[in-house]
Amino acid sequence: MAECGRKALSLLEAARSRYESLQISDDVFGESGDDSSDNLFYSTSGESDSDHYIAEAGEEEQPHQQNQHPQRRAEKESGHSGPPGSLSQSQAEEEGWTEELQDVTVPPYKETYGPAQKMPDSASVLDFFQLFVPDNCIQNMVTQTNMYAKKFQERFGSDEGWRPVTAQEMKAFLGFVISTSVHRCESVLSIWSSGFFSNRSIALKMSQSRFEKILKYFHIVAFRPSQGSNQGLYKIQPFLDSLQQSFSCTFRPSQTQVLHEPLIDEDPVFITTCTERELRKRKKRKFSLWVRQCTSTGFICQISVHLKEGQGTDALSALKNKPQLHSLVAKQLCQNISGKNTIIFTGPSITNLSLFTEFSKQDIFCCGLLSTRKSDCTGLPQSMLVCTSTSPQRGQSRVMMKGGMSLISWYNKGHFRFLTNAYSPTKQGMIIKRKSGEIPCPLAVEAFAAHLSYICKYDDKYSKYFIFHKPNKTWQQVFWLSISIAINNAYILYKMSDAYSAKRYSRAQFGERLVRELLDLDDCSPTQ
Repeated sequence: MAECGRKALSLLEAARSRYESLQISDDVFGESGDDSSDNLFYSTSGESDSDHYIAEAGEEEQPHQQNQHPQRRAEKESGHSGPPGSLSQSQAEEEGWTEELQDVTVPPYKETYGPAQKMPDSASVLDFFQLFVPDNCIQNMVTQTNMYAKKFQERFGSDEGWRPVTAQEMKAFLGFVISTSVHRCESVLSIWSSGFFSNRSIALKMSQSRFEKILKYFHIVAFRPSQGSNQGLYKIQPFLDSLQQSFSCTFRPSQTQVLHEPLIDEDPVFITTCTERELRKRKKRKFSLWVRQCTSTGFICQISVHLKEGQGTDALSALKNKPQLHSLVAKQLCQNISGKNTIIFTGPSITNLSLFTEFSKQDIFCCGLLSTRKSDCTGLPQSMLVCTSTSPQRGQSRVMMKGGMSLISWYNKGHFRFLTNAYSPTKQGMIIKRKSGEIPCPLAVEAFAAHLSYICKYDDKYSKYFIFHKPNKTWQQVFWLSISIAINNAYILYKMSDAYSAKRYSRAQFGERLVRELLDLDDCSPTQ
């Protein structure tokens, strides 16, 4: 038993050592988490039904042809068994694909990494939050809310219980809603109840009736602008633009970044504990959100929001029939990083040869997971995309190259395929698991697994700031989600500042203190 424990410890130390060499910092999160050997990437098989990156990447050949989909069986019988757009062996040779490998080197990163401004050790939690939601932004909420309330009452009759909201009240309003992330309560109105989620310590700061009045009239943009009036996100777009600018001005990400859709639906703990009936009652989101995220810290550098339905140009319905949708999203997220030698990790829906080739011309290097069902496989060799009748040994890989682009097929209880120009195919890596020990793989596979592990851990930590308040309006859902992201980014900056050395707040304490400072309570020390 002791020998097994020492072996597991040595494997863990080896894993941490390799991840540190890949420029991944584990300290910024604030609390230690599980090591990355339990990441979905390591254990996902061909039968996985996960909807994350590895959902359909581990693919196996069907054991019996009669069990195949009729269309796929017909394609195989006609000699076209590969994904649409893929190349036959002769076509692949003509296009320059070869099994002769050459070394690939990514130029040095052209940016410095870390916070863009130094915060004093006396900086408060609110100071970090207001790097993203400053006083002028809050004052705009005050102005627009009062304008909307006035116009609403002019049309539908006066509201005797209403009086114009002030900046101090708006901060308190934000604090009340943010408190739902700290105390995990489903309804912000529970604060004033006598139930389990009641919170008398903050309820005395504002009456429930006053809070409900502000909630009724709360607006970021009171009236539709004369230009761009078809945009469905017009009520939130100015705030998103301001938030995006603040993300860019306050932090410089590391060389390695990831494009993905973060876990934003619910707290994972709630999902595992709620009943099936409660899940059915919850409305589906009417928007999609993609992010570009620093894989060394978890800082979200850029966000891109699109409506799933509607008449505006920002609606996904205008693009849902176009295969370029995710490529367009990727281009939007990467428009500010060209020429810096950034390395981008992508999931199957984004990974494709055309996009990666275009990015390489902008000095953006890529490493993406490939799926024959979810990815655009145009221009890729069929021989690398079709599973063989016999399974290779675990850890075995094949590589083909076209210029500096490598297409990798690696086997680990299923075929995993990667497209990359960021890592040399001649260099080998290692995936370290507690139970299986060391599994050989190309360096690109190890790098992808390590950085994905960090993002998965980030999703768990980020959920601590997920605001549980559920408004009906889509623009308000986007607003509170973006506030959740801002709080998380604020905590990351706090962790990297001198203020953390002065008062070492955990994530939970940071969130609780933010609520108390927004409410301007005298005793702002977080409860233990």
